[in-house]
Amino acid sequence: MLSVAPWLLAISVAGHLLMVKFQTKMTMIDLLVYRNGSPHLFSGDLYEWRLDQYADVFPLPFTYPPFAAAIFTPMSWISWEASRWVWQIICLACLWFIVRTSLKLIGKADPRRVMLWTALTLWIEPVRTTLNYGQINLVLAAILIGTLAAARSYIAGAGVGFTAGIKLTPAISGLYFLITKRWAAAVWSFVAFVATFGIGHLISANQSNKFWFELLGDASRVGPVGSAINQSMRGAISRTLGYDVKTGLPYIVCVLVAAAFTWYAVSKTKDTLALIISVQFLGLLVSPISWSHHWVWMVPALMWLIYRGGHRLCAVAAGLWVLLTGGYLVSFLLMAQPNIWDFPRPWYYSLLGWGYPAAGLLTLAAIGLATRRQLGDLLPGDQVAADREPSGVSG
Repeated sequence: MLSVAPWLLAISVAGHLLMVKFQTKMTMIDLLVYRNGSPHLFSGDLYEWRLDQYADVFPLPFTYPPFAAAIFTPMSWISWEASRWVWQIICLACLWFIVRTSLKLIGKADPRRVMLWTALTLWIEPVRTTLNYGQINLVLAAILIGTLAAARSYIAGAGVGFTAGIKLTPAISGLYFLITKRWAAAVWSFVAFVATFGIGHLISANQSNKFWFELLGDASRVGPVGSAINQSMRGAISRTLGYDVKTGLPYIVCVLVAAAFTWYAVSKTKDTLALIISVQFLGLLVSPISWSHHWVWMVPALMWLIYRGGHRLCAVAAGLWVLLTGGYLVSFLLMAQPNIWDFPRPWYYSLLGWGYPAAGLLTLAAIGLATRRQLGDLLPGDQVAADREPSGVSG
């Protein structure tokens, strides 16, 4: 299989680029928001602006911090067609980098294996939706996975602070530094984040204050919590109960469950990639909104489960991810739901709507079991097997 990897990658990338050219469903609507909305930071109405292209369903606002608008503004200096191509090429490069770095951390960074995984993961649902919407998830994941494990604390910390300044969700990555006791990196991440805040404030103090002190935490402004595309635990349990649980007891229970699974995954390992994946999955699970395209972190998770797992549950978790993302579960659920705002739906659709969160929890459990076995710890069932082994008889 590895021998055909270069050809498979070439065909895969060519197929994608043809879709960029001819596929009308690749609207790259989020890239359009980034590109068209960002200049409004300088005119002082960034968070009043709306993309009216889909005003009949949900007029899309700019939902990221002011620093993100400053970063995206150069996209508005080139034509829309040019920006589409530039962004797609950047995202493809980031996917390759994520795969290569993940395999390097696993110890399997053969160039042909990197090509093979890049060719295959290009077509799974989280990656496809990121590319189709023109989303930023691959870029953020590439920066994080490339800097978190860096030996120099200022590089590791800067990666987290910089990405959190663009989109708040990467801030969960700071937990990695606390788990690994990299205190200097944690400080640098805070410094970098404050710097992004300062840049945004210098450009537009009014818009900066509006975002940080008025709009922050308003999930309804980001999008429909109950839509099937929201694959956070809050989204899943809200669809199950038929209303937005917000910060109520059901949501708190889900957060505690996710935290417990994450603790189990990280408490007995120093495996860098396992720790990074576990922290990112915690963020995806407990966030109010985790769109399906936020789950690009399942790419390194899938490789870890296959190459480093060594436990039966790892094979189950890997198979489930292949089934969910290769079968485009969320896309199917989106077509089946009456609209993006309604919470109530048939029980079987609500059950299927737990797909990514359930696979995320299963992955954390699998990492915990696998890393304990690698350390030689006895797992449930292991002690029974050990007791049954015949004792040696000395002669």
